[in-house]
Amino acid sequence: MTTPRPYRNAAWVLMLPAALLMGAVGVLPLVSVFNYSLHDIFSLADVLWVGPEWYAEIVADPRFHASLLRSLAFSATVIAVQVPLGVALALMLRGMRGAVFVLMLVALPLVVPWNLIAMMWLGLVDPRTGLAGQAFAAFGIPFDWKENAALTWALLVAMDTWHWLGLSVILSYAGLSGISPDYYRAAAIDGASRLVVLRHVELPKIAGALGIVLLLRFVDSFMIYTEAFALNSGGPDEATWFLAIDLDEEINAFNYGAAAARSMVYFLIVITVIWAFARISAARRAG
Repeated sequence: MTTPRPYRNAAWVLMLPAALLMGAVGVLPLVSVFNYSLHDIFSLADVLWVGPEWYAEIVADPRFHASLLRSLAFSATVIAVQVPLGVALALMLRGMRGAVFVLMLVALPLVVPWNLIAMMWLGLVDPRTGLAGQAFAAFGIPFDWKENAALTWALLVAMDTWHWLGLSVILSYAGLSGISPDYYRAAAIDGASRLVVLRHVELPKIAGALGIVLLLRFVDSFMIYTEAFALNSGGPDEATWFLAIDLDEEINAFNYGAAAARSMVYFLIVITVIWAFARISAARRAG
């Protein structure tokens, strides 16, 4: 009779290289930024300890509150537009011939660099050379987005939707493709309407994929910078002055301590949202 060998869970050793790499590229810079946020940095040789002073100024700053509300409003707007639109397009593509080709088309904007998106859209709405700008001018439709905050927001949302809609469509389509045909047959036998099937079969089955879309789109849209700055530099009248533009202003003013504190505050906001998302997802699975 052979004696069973003791169980040794040594597979974690294989994770050490990845853990060390993540510590080097993730944890160490974060610790450094937190250390900077507790100092007033005039130069590398002239650093003054200020403790939580920068944090107290930030949380009491009305401009920070306004930028935070704008960033949250922008995230809520793009999510409210892109998620339902992505689900609708995925439903249209399900079972359609050539669906893969269409998915490839909607995914193309995902590979366009951020710094090119604003240039492309500014060229599109230019009244002298852009197709959309010339069309607006031909029909006598005023489109002065530089002076009109509503038009600036509309252009920014359209720009972001064009860039990221493919993510919502692809993940929604993948979730719909995984639904067993048995559910549809059972719904047909029960005489369920299309709306009932959507509400009680399709949306619950793709809830996990939609959760990933919501999380990714919030994290990315909450820290939008390149498109908003290139579009109108946060204007008009700071209508698109988001948190990331606040941070950029501190960096350009060489206020590195304050900039580090802002970075940590933004990081804590995003981490809190991710933590809440994980807890809600876990509760939903447990229920």
